[in-house]
Order: sequence, then structure tokens, then C-alpha cells
Amino acid sequence: MADHGERIRLVMLGGAGVGKSCIVKRFLFGTFCDRYKSTVEDLYYREYDLGSVTLKVDMLDTSGELQFPAMRRLCIATAHAFLLVYSVTCPGSLECVKRCLDEVREQRADFQDIPIVVAGNKIDMPAVHREVRVDDVTEWLYCEMPKLRVKVMECSAKEDRNIKDVFRSYLSLSKILPEASEGSGAGAGGSSGGGLKRRSSAYVSNKGSRRSASPAVSGAEAEASGSAGPAAEPTGLSRFKPRSRSLIRRSSRKAKQQMRDANDDCHVS
Repeated sequence: MADHGERIRLVMLGGAGVGKSCIVKRFLFGTFCDRYKSTVEDLYYREYDLGSVTLKVDMLDTSGELQFPAMRRLCIATAHAFLLVYSVTCPGSLECVKRCLDEVREQRADFQDIPIVVAGNKIDMPAVHREVRVDDVTEWLYCEMPKLRVKVMECSAKEDRNIKDVFRSYLSLSKILPEASEGSGAGAGGSSGGGLKRRSSAYVSNKGSRRSASPAVSGAEAEASGSAGPAAEPTGLSRFKPRSRSLIRRSSRKAKQQMRDANDDCHVS
């Protein structure tokens, strides 16, 4: 059972224009806007009462551009779960997701234990425009990283198709609740073990000593009420306190050196 004072962080990664912001806004507010506006970093906060578990969730919507590498590294280092988004109409966006996953593997020694959902957005587009098949994505994950705790799904933020299922997938991936109905998409692998952990390879020395990792807080916090959504059980976590931007910058520099040490232990079976 999660501590009522604990919070977990879901980080959304993917290329520009694939619909990361549209997905989270459709889920939280039930809205959709077809006008594209580039995101730098937006933070949304929600609490979810699952009966036996109360979850305090930060949803971090990140930039699809690569001009903020330090911010990106810090987001990856402090995440407890990832939502990787591509567009089914753009093969290049899937390549971007693959690069994002490579970054996670490089920075997080515990990457095989992190719940990950890979979501193909824009299935509302006519079939003639589809260029990425869900079977190809699933095959890639099975072949390249069979031991990941991951699920592949397709959705449409515009038509509100499978949006709630994308976030509900974290319930089963993080072992909070039993595996529910599969819905659309397929799961690729899945390792046994507990739920989400705050421990990050960026904060672990070679001797295995731990330091508490405090997520960076930035962007706008939305206040509207949302439906039951993403969930994952933070087990054995230390209570975190929001940090100022000056502390975040210092933490980023400190973590950068520790990442180099920790990367030696990161390998794929």
C-alpha cells in the first residue's frame, strides 16, 4: 500500500507534433485542440483513490525538441514511469521513440523494472496515411528488449479512443492491480517484482548506496478534476520535497557525473 504522502512521476517522451500534450489534456480535461503549440515543459498533478491505494501522480509533458538536454536528462533520472508517444502516420516519430528508449537505457540501470507504455497516436487518420503498424512496434520491442515491463497501444487523442486505457495500463504494469482486459495493443515482455521505485541509477553509487531523488518541478499545474487514470505503486520510497530551480541546476551537474559511473552497470540481456 502506498504512503499517502508519496508521489510518483510519469514522464512523457516523444518527437515534436506527435500529440503528447493532446493525450494528457484529453485524459485530464476531456479537451482537444488541433492547433499545434510547441511544449517546453508542463507539469500536471492529480490524486487517485483506488480503494486500497491512494496515488499522487505528477505527469510531466516534455518538449519534443532536443534543445534542452540537461532538462531532458533530469526528467529521465527522476521518472518512475514513461509514456513514449509516436504518430502512426510518421515512421520518423517511431525512430524518435527508439532514441528516447535508448536514453532511458543509458541513464537508468533499473530500466527493465520501470513501467513503460509505448503509444501510437493519430489512429483517427485515414488508413491510407498509416505508415507504422502496431505489429512492427511490438516485434521491435520483443526482439530488442524482451525483458522490459512494457505495453504497446494505439490511441487517438482527437476522437478519445483508448486514452483512458493507455493510463490504466500502468495499474497492471506496476503490479498494483491484477492484469485487466488487454484492450487494444500488445504487451512486450514483463519482469516480475514490485511496483515503481524512486531509486534512480543517476543517484546510485558503484557501491550501491542510495540517495533520495527529488523530482524537478516546473511548468503549469492544472487544477481541474480528472477521471481514474495512471497508477503505479511507489513501494519503499522516501518522501520528497519540491526543489528550487537553483537546486535543480546543481543536482543536474552532480547527477551528470554520477550517471557516467552508473552507466558502466547498465546492460541489456
